[in-house]
Amino acid sequence: MTTMAEMLWSTMLQHRDRPAVLDGERTWTYSEFLDRVQRAAGALQGLGLEPGHRFGVIAPNSMENAVLFYGGYWSGTVPVPVNVRLAPPEIRDVLEDAHVSRLFVDSAFRALLDEEALAPWRDGAIPVRAPGEEGSCETLFAEAGPVPMHTGRPDDEAILLYTGGTTGRSKGVPLTHRNILSDALQCAPAFGPVRDDVYLHAAPMFHSADLLGTIWFLFGGAHAYMPAFSPAGLLKTIEQQGITFTMLPPTMIIMALQVPGLSDYDLSSLRGLIYGASPMAVEWIRRTTEALPGVELHQGYGLTETSPLLSILTWEAHQEALRAGAYERLKSCGRPIPCVELRIVDEQGREVPTGEGGEVAARGANITQGYLNRDEENRRTIRNGWFHTGDLGRKDNEGFVYLLDRKKDMVVSGGENIYTSEVEAVLYQHAGVHEAAVIGVRDETFGEALLAVIVPAEGALLTQEEIIEHCRGKIGGYKIPRRIRFEEALPKNALGKVLKTELRKLYAE
Repeated sequence: MTTMAEMLWSTMLQHRDRPAVLDGERTWTYSEFLDRVQRAAGALQGLGLEPGHRFGVIAPNSMENAVLFYGGYWSGTVPVPVNVRLAPPEIRDVLEDAHVSRLFVDSAFRALLDEEALAPWRDGAIPVRAPGEEGSCETLFAEAGPVPMHTGRPDDEAILLYTGGTTGRSKGVPLTHRNILSDALQCAPAFGPVRDDVYLHAAPMFHSADLLGTIWFLFGGAHAYMPAFSPAGLLKTIEQQGITFTMLPPTMIIMALQVPGLSDYDLSSLRGLIYGASPMAVEWIRRTTEALPGVELHQGYGLTETSPLLSILTWEAHQEALRAGAYERLKSCGRPIPCVELRIVDEQGREVPTGEGGEVAARGANITQGYLNRDEENRRTIRNGWFHTGDLGRKDNEGFVYLLDRKKDMVVSGGENIYTSEVEAVLYQHAGVHEAAVIGVRDETFGEALLAVIVPAEGALLTQEEIIEHCRGKIGGYKIPRRIRFEEALPKNALGKVLKTELRKLYAE
């Protein structure tokens, strides 16, 4: 095993004159990209950052961001990308928890530095994407000379990511070079990367999903960066940059497929699409394959803590299920990737029989050794070498894994365990339902009751009675939500995952 810096050096030797990063009119070869990385490493050293020190980054996806990250890997310093959607006090909590002394801030987010919560970092902040400005990234990199690669170890911390906070306050997840490279090598056979690929970094670079791009750095592919998502912007980027592979959450795919004039875009370069972060309804899987013929679909399941994937539902599995009409298989998140052990366990950590539900636990070289500054959480989450994901699932006799729910999302009503994802799957079968989320709310009689929060499809006029009637016969009566709210939108994180924590706060009473 090697480090991220050694991997980049090896790739450069093999693909020196091939395109590494694309950005509109600019293209850098691997040789040019590495030169910038070496200078970024020199700039980081010039700022007083030594191996093991962490620096914060508040910026959208960009080639400059990529240079910063790899500059960290090259110098042995640790990038801490911050979720740009966090409020200033939340950003402060991340920076303090990570002991960040230096902060890089993109020009689009400079107003954040006016907030009192970020005052400690204001004077020393370095502007990103501010050409010609004194003290900006570009200036620092141009003035800094290239420096030799830091001799690191595979188990050194490479990057510090913070969980999306779907279940509460974000936690710091240190990922090592071994973690990231192991997952890339474990996932690569499923996706079949080639050096002629152009991988689009559409998932935010502060999210672990962006680490999938490491696969294409390993194999000498080119990289394009989308600063902000819009459905039409995604299609235009695929057309103009010749994108061949990308990762998108289902929400983004669904929005893109509904763009007027979809057939007017030339998407012929696209050959593969990874979807994840949340399930995709079977009907939308079918519609995606119809709208994008010849494009391989792969579903990936994982977490920030797993760098990022644990399992993949491959394109071959999709095809078999669609041909056979075995649509239940499409609800699976696939089989574990090579060299990952995955079990379904009970509260005592004992593996349950095939087909029975329990918590998903895993171990492998791609999994973090623990959270930053969270000893109690580590004792609870990592037990006897197994990482307990907090997800509830089951395995079938062919080794396919089916997620049932998050442990915290399971509702116990009148003594019955109800998996909210199962209820949501039924709601999505109604043509008038665009999005749906089910949570548990307090109930004097049953302890908890189901509340469905529904975003109607455009033009649909739904009623509570209609939704209840739709559910009859499809799920047990005790699983049918009797409390229903209609909203214009659901709160989500940057990858489109519904924030049920926010819904619980909103409907606490």
